[in-house]
Amino acid sequence: MTIYTCTNCHRPYPDTGTPHRCLHCGGVFSLRGELAYTPPDSAQPGLWRYRASFGLPDSAEAIHLGEGNTPLVAGAAFGKRLAFKLEYLNPTGSYKDRGSAPLLSFLRTRGVTSAIEDSSGNAGASFAAYAARAAIAARVFVPDSASGPKRAQIEAYGAELVSILGPRSEAALAVQRAAEGGETYASHAYMPFGLPGIATIAYELYEQLGNQAPGCVIAPVGHGSLLLGIARGFAALQAAGLIQRLPVLIGVQARACAPLWALSTQGPAGLAWVTEGQTLAEGVRVHQPVRGDELLRAVQASGGQFLAVDEGEIQPARDALARAGLFVEPTSAIVWAGLGQLSTLANFADLPGPIALILSGSGLKAP
Repeated sequence: MTIYTCTNCHRPYPDTGTPHRCLHCGGVFSLRGELAYTPPDSAQPGLWRYRASFGLPDSAEAIHLGEGNTPLVAGAAFGKRLAFKLEYLNPTGSYKDRGSAPLLSFLRTRGVTSAIEDSSGNAGASFAAYAARAAIAARVFVPDSASGPKRAQIEAYGAELVSILGPRSEAALAVQRAAEGGETYASHAYMPFGLPGIATIAYELYEQLGNQAPGCVIAPVGHGSLLLGIARGFAALQAAGLIQRLPVLIGVQARACAPLWALSTQGPAGLAWVTEGQTLAEGVRVHQPVRGDELLRAVQASGGQFLAVDEGEIQPARDALARAGLFVEPTSAIVWAGLGQLSTLANFADLPGPIALILSGSGLKAP
């Protein structure tokens, strides 16, 4: 059974209300233990085939726009077999839809009629779309630097767009002030109900690779929910006896804002010089990752690591993927730059394959 508890005091998520942090200690809610993997229900659409693992009441309405079942495209580079997971083909153009679907379904069970969110773009667009589907009025706080296509997409779904001057962190502060005033904060970073939805990426990879796990997974990392959800999914498959070992997890950040890379390579002292610098990879410009501690443990347990790519590597990586027919936004392209960086390491030959690269957002969203 999937249960959500506070990571600090271990109290369960309350039976009423929609707090984004623990009411007793201010801790972050997450999954308790491993996800309860169950075989997919073929009668359900997309990722809702795995509804039994979401921890939602049986009566919860499935808020669905066609998310999940994204293609897996084979490739090869640096002497390794690759598998590109095309998460940018989800309904709103990013993997965020996997988290938004169960989250908005949960909010409906709690009687929510309006909610707020903050985002650099993709999460806000996804939240706006699924809120529209769930008949929940949405307001989205974004930094003024958020790309034009993402801002237009948010407003097209009928959400109110609130533009905040300054970096991504200022939008996060603004939305939390609104939440303190009593509004429902449907945070993709804080609310844990999207994690089982993101975990379905792991289940699909397992199925698409012929009922086996990839040897390695490379994903962009901001708050950490994407790679953490994938890690949780593979852990659930292992607990169910379907795979013997976990894939090696590689998280990639932009060097302009790379707190997890700094912490994992330099220790706590490394955080002192981490900046929230400008980067083309706006989706991972997160100075204080909400799920950083959990993700650090998961990556370490897998034998993986974090990488930081220089700004000058991002556009060439995007162009290289586009020339292979994969049109992604710069945030997604950092996984290709990360793979190139991995290929120069002495132990690259020992990295197990195939290597799955998570292409998280569409190139149509970037100017």
